[in-house]
Amino acid sequence: ARPRQITEADLATLPPLVQRYLRFAGVVGTPRVQGFRALMTGRIRSSATSPWMPFVAEQHSFFDPPRRYFWMEATRGGLPLDGLHAYGETDASMRIRLLSLVPVVRVEGPQLRRGETVTVLNDACLFAPGSLLDLQIRWRALDERSVEATYTNGPHTVRAALAFDDNGALVDFRSDDRPALAEDGKALLAQRWSTPIREYRRMGALRLAASGEARYSPSSGEYAYIELEVREVT
Repeated sequence: ARPRQITEADLATLPPLVQRYLRFAGVVGTPRVQGFRALMTGRIRSSATSPWMPFVAEQHSFFDPPRRYFWMEATRGGLPLDGLHAYGETDASMRIRLLSLVPVVRVEGPQLRRGETVTVLNDACLFAPGSLLDLQIRWRALDERSVEATYTNGPHTVRAALAFDDNGALVDFRSDDRPALAEDGKALLAQRWSTPIREYRRMGALRLAASGEARYSPSSGEYAYIELEVREVT
């Protein structure tokens, strides 16, 4: 069956700031979200002192139940590197290979799945804002410009603070529940994670985040580890 359209009345269940963001994004009159595909380019690094690596990425996400598959191809020292983040119905994994053969990183388990549950919430906010009507989210106002979202999927509950500007645009997303991968490619380190948004652009019927960063905040100081441009969301 075709998904029904989002109406202005549907937004009434959300905090005023989130309602305004969904109007800014243009979700009213569009179908309820079942999933999306995103194409991205940018650069990535493993730490504040590591060299940047150019990458291209393709992501496929679904919301009933939540699943996320992020495929990346990068170049390190002139050699190709590929990576897959997979968030299934019951598990999550991150795998990175050099030359598509040599394992560089393989992480999985409950701690990674909890962290990737934050990523699912972040994706919903940035790439499929209409899905915020259907996910298991509890909202709490923080101040006149920000709200807290508490999202539960299965056994994992995560929190994030969403900040908005005067136009209603989401300008930052911050969470303490998404750990960073240590430079050894094995351990996960508790750090604040954020995704400041630089620009929005019309993509089909919606106005969505078109460029931004992902940042970590270790004790040595905050740094960006991804800078990306969103080419397409469908």
